Amino acid sequence: MFNIFKSFFKKNRSFLDESDSMKKFLIVGLGNIGEEYLETRHNIGFKILDVLSLKEEFSFETGKLGDLGVFKVKGRSILCLKPSTYMNRSGKAVKYWMDKENIPLENVLVLTDDINLSFGTLRLKTKGSDGGHNGLKDIQQHLHTTNYNRLRFGVGSDFGKGKQIDYVLGEWNQEEKDALVERYERVNALIRSFVLSGLNRTMNEYNGT
Repeated sequence: MFNIFKSFFKKNRSFLDESDSMKKFLIVGLGNIGEEYLETRHNIGFKILDVLSLKEEFSFETGKLGDLGVFKVKGRSILCLKPSTYMNRSGKAVKYWMDKENIPLENVLVLTDDINLSFGTLRLKTKGSDGGHNGLKDIQQHLHTTNYNRLRFGVGSDFGKGKQIDYVLGEWNQEEKDALVERYERVNALIRSFVLSGLNRTMNEYNGT
């Protein structure tokens, strides 16, 4: 019984010790849990955070509604979240951790795949429709707004009619895997810029690159 309570409180604990809400950030990588999805295009949000954890030297642990990790940059505390709710229910995890850690909406950044952008293209936006992306649609429903920051990572659209699901749930080809090494570095720099330099400067420097 003690172990059950211990596990419960561990999963529900706060991760950030920063008291100033404007110095707290939430970076959400969208994806699906399970080994079968690990290297798929649709899981680019998870993968970005996995690479970021190596770069910033932090690890993930299982918390409520997802895996979470924390790192700090020049006095800012960044909570990274990989929801365990599956893609279509991502909004519940995002809303829970925003409220739990008292993180303002303007300090939230969602990382997602986008078939409407060519492979590797980055587009940071402050608002917009879900574009048919079920993860973004659920976040919109839980936040009751379309005005939240999202980084769209282009995965291309090299698929035939009726093959979209197979494509996004398919794995990267070797050429894409090779190119992703540089793309991950670029996204890591973008995330640091978002935290340290603000949204507008980051958009001007990184959008379309």
